[in-house]
Amino acid sequence: MTHASGTLYIVSAPSGAGKTSLVKALIDQVADLRVSVSHTTRPIRPGEVDGVNYHFTSREQFIEQVSAGDFLEHAEVFGNLYGTSQSTVERTLAEGYDLILEIDWQGAQQVRRALPLARSIFILPPSREALRERLTNRGQDEDSVIEGRMTQAIDEMSHYVEYDFLVINDDFHTALDDLKAIMRSGRLDIAHQQNRHTPLLTALLSE
Repeated sequence: MTHASGTLYIVSAPSGAGKTSLVKALIDQVADLRVSVSHTTRPIRPGEVDGVNYHFTSREQFIEQVSAGDFLEHAEVFGNLYGTSQSTVERTLAEGYDLILEIDWQGAQQVRRALPLARSIFILPPSREALRERLTNRGQDEDSVIEGRMTQAIDEMSHYVEYDFLVINDDFHTALDDLKAIMRSGRLDIAHQQNRHTPLLTALLSE
């Protein structure tokens, strides 16, 4: 039996929508699903592991990879560079794994241009009030910081129309089930089923 190549899923959400927790639970519960590990030039933080949280690299090395065309998408955020390695993504998909990219709407636009078959999912909170509450509960941020994050989140949320699927994270388990349904449906398309069931299809259709 040959493996169909995996499917690339772009997952985006405003800060506070619960994307990270949902993706972690999804990875724990769905077989043959992985999360892409981004490259970054920001310093490693206590508790982080190189190659697990990020591929930590120098600015010079990162720029060399950009010049070589190795990034599907890259961006500079608060003075640090972040990017997704195209060669790593293509290798993972070729091995038959589905792969999740957790990136913002700008990165998603870059990836869709390079890989038009990628499927994209946007996660929204159930209300502005819920989003504000989640952002407020994160720590001791001042009101001005929270307001800035709310303004940014509203701008990010306006891009949901660019995506293939929309998941509302009101109830965590319902949102998780929605994400699992998207993954499952992707594995039932003709290309995947033909690869998975070649002997059966041959036997059913033989003279």
